[in-house]
Amino acid sequence: MMKLNTSKEVNEFISNNEMALLYFSSKSCSVCVGMFPKVEEMLKSYPNIKSANIDVDKSTEAAGQHLIFSLPAILVYVNGKETIRKARIISMLELEKSIKKYYDLIFNY
Repeated sequence: MMKLNTSKEVNEFISNNEMALLYFSSKSCSVCVGMFPKVEEMLKSYPNIKSANIDVDKSTEAAGQHLIFSLPAILVYVNGKETIRKARIISMLELEKSIKKYYDLIFNY
């Protein structure tokens, strides 16, 4: 998962990828740190999803622009539009079910 540090990088990442997952986190958030490897492992099943991590401590502007008020937060964009938003208490099963639905529509038609 690549790291993005500015709002400009985040916006370019969203617009340059057909399906993009953004993982907003903080090093001081123990849930964020614990969930990160689970998200990375899940994404191995979806090779066409491009993913990026945004540390909100370094990029408060990007967090504000995307209305991130609690962590961790996962946003999934399809063709530049936000389609999935999960934050704080995230069920990996629900997240994967939502992602699979869009992934199958786009890449397994």
